[in-house]
Amino acid sequence: MNIVILSVCQFFHLLATVVWIGGMAMILLVILPGARNSLDAKNMGGIMKEVASRFTPLANASIVILVITGLLIGHVEKGFFGFGTWETQWKAVLVLKHLVVAAMVAIHFYRGMLLQPRIARLASQANTSFQVPNLQKFSLRLVKINFGFGIFVLLLSGILSSL
Repeated sequence: MNIVILSVCQFFHLLATVVWIGGMAMILLVILPGARNSLDAKNMGGIMKEVASRFTPLANASIVILVITGLLIGHVEKGFFGFGTWETQWKAVLVLKHLVVAAMVAIHFYRGMLLQPRIARLASQANTSFQVPNLQKFSLRLVKINFGFGIFVLLLSGILSSL
């Protein structure tokens, strides 16, 4: 029975990873450059807002799925004894991977729950519109950092599967 649970959990864990990191790749490498090349600033802002409104719930669901399946995998998988254990290379890489993922989650929710509402609030005020472009650039930098972290997590996952 454990093999069935483990296989289903692994499948959903990988699927959630593909949605979250793949979504960031699609936005940064395809949608954003395409929008910059073919739209004016106002229309680009509108399309990016629409893309974000569709992607954010998928990313949020992916994070929840990653946490749940990760906990289940950790419970079922032999050799996993929890966080903070560095006795073997495998455990050290796993802890590092979890720390990077925790940073990704923190960045994601900071952007969505604090930064984006602040940008929207400032954009609606006439005398603070000069701050909005800088905050938007900062928000985009955070997405790029998260994408880089995501690629690093994939590298760490590859290392884990090789150890």
